[in-house]
Amino acid sequence: MTLPKLSSPTDDSCLRTLLHRYWGYRSFRPLQLAAIEANLQGRDSVVVLPTGGGKSLCFQLPALVRKHGTLGLVVSPLVSLMKDQVDGLVASGIPAAALNSSITTNERRQIYEGLDRQHYRLLYVTPERLVGDGAETFRGRLREWGVSYVAVDEAHCISQWGHEFRPEYRRLTKIREDFPTISLHAFTATATLEVRNDIAQQLALQEPDVLVGSFDRANLIYRVIVRMGLKEQIRSVVDRHPGEGGIIYCLSRREVETLAGWLETMGHRALPYHAGLADKVRHDYQEAFLAERADIMVATVAFGMGIDRSNIRYVIHAGAPRSLEHYQQESGRAGRDGLEAECVLFYSASDFTKWRRMLEQNGDFTDTARHLLRKMEAYAGSTSCRHRVLVEYFGQHYDSDTCTACDWCLKELERVDESNTLARKILSTVVRIGQNRGISHVIDILRGRHTAQISSSRHQELSTFSLLSDVSNAELRGYLDQLIEQEFLLRTDGPYPVLQLTNHGVKALKGQSTVELYRQPRTRSGHRSRQKTSDPAAWAGVNRDLFEELRQCRLQIARARGVAPYVVLHDSTLRDLARRLPTTLGELLKCNGIGARKAEDLGPIVLETIRSFCGDENSIDPD
Repeated sequence: MTLPKLSSPTDDSCLRTLLHRYWGYRSFRPLQLAAIEANLQGRDSVVVLPTGGGKSLCFQLPALVRKHGTLGLVVSPLVSLMKDQVDGLVASGIPAAALNSSITTNERRQIYEGLDRQHYRLLYVTPERLVGDGAETFRGRLREWGVSYVAVDEAHCISQWGHEFRPEYRRLTKIREDFPTISLHAFTATATLEVRNDIAQQLALQEPDVLVGSFDRANLIYRVIVRMGLKEQIRSVVDRHPGEGGIIYCLSRREVETLAGWLETMGHRALPYHAGLADKVRHDYQEAFLAERADIMVATVAFGMGIDRSNIRYVIHAGAPRSLEHYQQESGRAGRDGLEAECVLFYSASDFTKWRRMLEQNGDFTDTARHLLRKMEAYAGSTSCRHRVLVEYFGQHYDSDTCTACDWCLKELERVDESNTLARKILSTVVRIGQNRGISHVIDILRGRHTAQISSSRHQELSTFSLLSDVSNAELRGYLDQLIEQEFLLRTDGPYPVLQLTNHGVKALKGQSTVELYRQPRTRSGHRSRQKTSDPAAWAGVNRDLFEELRQCRLQIARARGVAPYVVLHDSTLRDLARRLPTTLGELLKCNGIGARKAEDLGPIVLETIRSFCGDENSIDPD
């Protein structure tokens, strides 16, 4: 397929022609065009786009525009991610290859020959191949092949602030040393200001364009629920998504195995994934999930980075992660196709105690780790828009008054009767112990626990001792978090934070200020809007039966070709097909995600499926 001639390196009309021809889209998403232009004009860049925001296109499309005989190099951390992206590029008619440990000697030889012939536009490599032991020879070959730019995917791995530390990523500065004249581009879905600055420093970027998209994932519905009867709680979410892809994150390997086995007995196609499994077993399970031979992956955080399956419809956390960066990354694996998805966090106060203990044992409980964990605690216990909390955590302003896509904005939380009385009991306890103890001690008093600390302080003699013994630990923790968030209480900073009343809290204790506290509904019938998992507008005009037929057609094509189904077509494309009901190749090209190569390759099969479903005995006009 001949590429269009560009009148200038950043000819927008020609870039859009390429976008439609190879990817089937008619317009760029926010910041994509700016990232592409930075590349084509030879400027370094740091690009932060949310999962599903189209990061990969930003470093793939420039390879089609640059002079023939040059090569775009992509540094990627995982073999499975490389395979999916290369499969997708080849399916769209773009010559690309990956060099990694999974290919055979013969395949490697063929790729090298193709590189020598200047056949490929894009080459994917791991950081180890680029800067590991003996990599000097390989970097020498890259000069022969005419590398014109380098894109570093999952770039948060570079940063000491990042949560997926990978030593080789921090040695990628060698690229700048060996290729001083080409542009370098860092891409990630989640990065605070500190992480962005560290990435730029570690890669020795030269006055980079810093492009930061919105951190809001408007298509995700966030819920945070106190953990009580975990299996039943998980089942309520899974049952809302029959036959759909989901990930369940657990804090321990034992919990992974237990939940995966239980889900299988319930008739679900579920698999476990954790670092204790043999490499081949992990690889086989991951491939089964990506190929949609399994619907649910129950996993520790060992699973996830680089998982490119676009139609994950829900992510469940069976326990709280240790930071909002982790939560944003892990929950963000849902809804990569831009369609609706659900993210549910089941948590208990004990989760944070476990994290503190683990971090202390590993020597990792630094001031930074403590700060990140507290932010995660505050998110779990907050009574405000979840989207707003996440967006503002990453330093951006959230404009909307309501997201209509979280438990708070959907009014799924119950207001506590006698909130003022409950608040006074808590505030009074803080005062009676001298405002010099932490959250756990206050909870122990109110629940009536005879701990060594309480006995030594004689706090069992307080009038508020055992005053809230019927309230769970997690629920009480939530109330304390709300009082802190609403500025009735102040939690001091430092390694041993204590609770103190604010002026606002003193007024509440005296009955001069009104307090509103909320909790999760105590019965299933109380979950009024809990069943909302999608935006009705996303299904407007879509024939759902045809959508399922097209899913089966896609699955057959994917298995025949040995690729993941979402590499063939995204769910968003299937919905558009089931909405538009194209009958000609010309009409097919108007559907979202159908480019010229895919129309040529898949058109006859897709159109025949639609014709057969609609009962049209006439032949499809090829237009």
